[in-house]
Amino acid sequence: MALMITEECIACDECREECPNDAIEVDDPHYIIDPDRCTECVGYDDEPSCIPVCPVDALIPDPNNIESIEELKYKYEQLQKEE
Repeated sequence: MALMITEECIACDECREECPNDAIEVDDPHYIIDPDRCTECVGYDDEPSCIPVCPVDALIPDPNNIESIEELKYKYEQLQKEE
């Protein structure tokens, strides 16, 4: 499941710096997550690296992009091929 950023986002840039997939993009007035790039850090870490650094707890699971661990691993592998 990809993550999403809620309207509580204060655009502090903390999450963007932590994202290994460059899935977090600047939007106005808050940031957004590209669900095609978000693997919840599968392939990099045991948990999403953006969640613990968010000072306002604005990152939540995206109910419109539910994916299994296997699907997230596949997405990670495809993103690695792009690099």
